[in-house]
Amino acid sequence: MAYDLITMGRIGVDLYPLQTGVPLAQVSSFGKFLGGSATNVAVAAARLGRNTAVITRTGDDAFGAYLHEALQGFGVDDRWVTPVPGLNTPVTFCEIFPPDDFPLYFYRQPKAPDLEIDAHELDLDAVRDAGIFWITGTGLSEEPSRTATLAALAHRAKAGTTVFDLDWRPMFWKDPDAARPFYAEALKHTTVAVGNLDEVEVATGVREPQAAAQALLDAGVEIAVVKQGPKGVLAVSRDGDSAEVPPLPVNVLNGLGAGDAFGGSLCHGLLEGWDLEKTMRHANAAGAIVASRLECSSAMPTREEIDAALAAGAVL
Repeated sequence: MAYDLITMGRIGVDLYPLQTGVPLAQVSSFGKFLGGSATNVAVAAARLGRNTAVITRTGDDAFGAYLHEALQGFGVDDRWVTPVPGLNTPVTFCEIFPPDDFPLYFYRQPKAPDLEIDAHELDLDAVRDAGIFWITGTGLSEEPSRTATLAALAHRAKAGTTVFDLDWRPMFWKDPDAARPFYAEALKHTTVAVGNLDEVEVATGVREPQAAAQALLDAGVEIAVVKQGPKGVLAVSRDGDSAEVPPLPVNVLNGLGAGDAFGGSLCHGLLEGWDLEKTMRHANAAGAIVASRLECSSAMPTREEIDAALAAGAVL
């Protein structure tokens, strides 16, 4: 069975405060949610009706068991989610200060299990046959995940659509210069690159959106997607097509899952064969809906919710 989408990368438990505008030290109650960017993208695409799976690893613990239950509940195939003895399932906390301040605190020491993905354990035929294969910058930050990610990319050899979520997390790297060579190698094997201004600068050394998009195309991709925050999103393809779409108006509650909703919708649009503008508008709407909600994974929108937001011209 070929999947519409296979993602590979982070998984963990998000413990989000149930009080907003309160420092973490003063929070009295939390909600527990499935988390991790690559995993959330698989959930977002599954919510849109796609057949998805995730390649990742958890601790051999109660939180790991919870993540399997959550994935199954969201309709994401968990056959390639395996435990790592001796490591804990990661936990992530955040603070919620709407509309634009959401500090993240990653508890991934001494090492996150999702960085223990091993190339020898990959189902490379499934990776090759998927409609879309999605990898992240975090997966390149440590071994053996780095070698596994690059091996999967090399085996896939740009079959179908291969998306590189630039996913720059400075706490996982010594500095941008350490990341750039591995980003460059991954870009050679990918057809779509997605990142915000900080992430495209890490990948290319260029921050101006049009120049950064061109640098990503020059690095080997077919479509470059540059998120510009309040200015919306820019997408440029090698064949000369481009789209620059403003954000959808929304009252932001928690912006942390918006990028993952955007990613799941992006995959949906690519699989549907939509043009760049329709794909970006749909993805923007998906991201805006999640930004209006507290959680990430369980907040991913349905097709009907995205259509309603697009029809209204805002998230109501």
